Amino acid sequence: MAQRDYYEILGVERTCTEAELKTAFRKAAMQHHPDRNPGDHTAEVRFKECNEAYSVLSDPNKRAAYDRYGHAGVNGAGGMGGGFQGDASDIFSSVFGDVFGEMFGGGGGRRSSGPARGQDLRYDLEITLEQAFSGAEVEIAAASAMTCEPCHGSGAKPGTSAQQCPTCGGAGRVRASQGFFAIERTCPRCGGAGRIIADPCRACHGQGMVRKERTLQVRIPAGVDDGARIRLTGEGDAGARGGPRGDLYIFLSVHPHELFQRNGLDLHCQAPVPMWMAALGGEIDAPCLSDSPSCEGDCKVKVKVPEGAQSGRTVRLRGKGMPALRGRERGDLIVELYVETPTHLTPRQKELIQELADSFAADKHHPQHAGFFHKARKFWDGVVHKSEPAGA
Repeated sequence: MAQRDYYEILGVERTCTEAELKTAFRKAAMQHHPDRNPGDHTAEVRFKECNEAYSVLSDPNKRAAYDRYGHAGVNGAGGMGGGFQGDASDIFSSVFGDVFGEMFGGGGGRRSSGPARGQDLRYDLEITLEQAFSGAEVEIAAASAMTCEPCHGSGAKPGTSAQQCPTCGGAGRVRASQGFFAIERTCPRCGGAGRIIADPCRACHGQGMVRKERTLQVRIPAGVDDGARIRLTGEGDAGARGGPRGDLYIFLSVHPHELFQRNGLDLHCQAPVPMWMAALGGEIDAPCLSDSPSCEGDCKVKVKVPEGAQSGRTVRLRGKGMPALRGRERGDLIVELYVETPTHLTPRQKELIQELADSFAADKHHPQHAGFFHKARKFWDGVVHKSEPAGA
């Protein structure tokens, strides 16, 4: 009986690459697998042909022999004329990986019936900028899975114990043979645990764990920033069957402050300056953060206002910003001044300001004002010239 061409079976060209060959085999094998076509003898034959073709073409030496001599060059090494020598399960393991396990209930690999590490947990914690600046001890209430005390984590009613699963013999996996190949899958009776609980514990309903809320102390280091993460080792869920606990990860977010904005290690704030002080110069008090106990939340720093200060002028105070999380570096406090115009003036105050205004020479005392209107006049002149008719 004539044998089908291996390249034709997999639907690839003779010049196909190794990756193209592998992709074609995966597609064909899943299409014709007996588990997807129960009772279909033709599909089983096609499935065997796919395995035979791939076992030859995936081997460079066998493929070279097949390309040169055809089936005669590989008889006994993979051709049906000489008997299929390969193990189908080995081929699937190397080609399909977790896809094969997922398709046939393997879950991507063997499930262990021994101790298993507990799940890691996440806790979102909002802190103040002051806490981020100085560091703090914060108390949180976090729920996690704990080993059930009545059954000591066995899941069985106190006084009883779990029994070995009779279906898989405690292995957690069962093996089914179909023709020349075998498929291993999770035991349907015990779910891969390898044991069954006939009389479950009433406290945990056979799970071996219960969820409880615990109070934990979290140390916030000075200098943390928004998005920082703190790991509490062994404070996550309890492990199954006596396995180690997982970890608890604290994700920090810093609440926006009403006075300060943070930029790296620097702190920015705005401070109003009376109009007269902006003109004459002087000194104002600005808020700052401090880890000194004597501050008691009312920390101030002196800021010198230069004579003739304009709105937007910044004053940098070295070392008054945030501390670095590691090391001794500190950022700066940057104070932005804005000139405040007085309101609710008395008639006499208005009169005095008018006298002062009359004494000013625009170019000398208000250089920005003079520069702005110089540019504006040039702009207006250009608009007028463009609007005039040609030849006027």
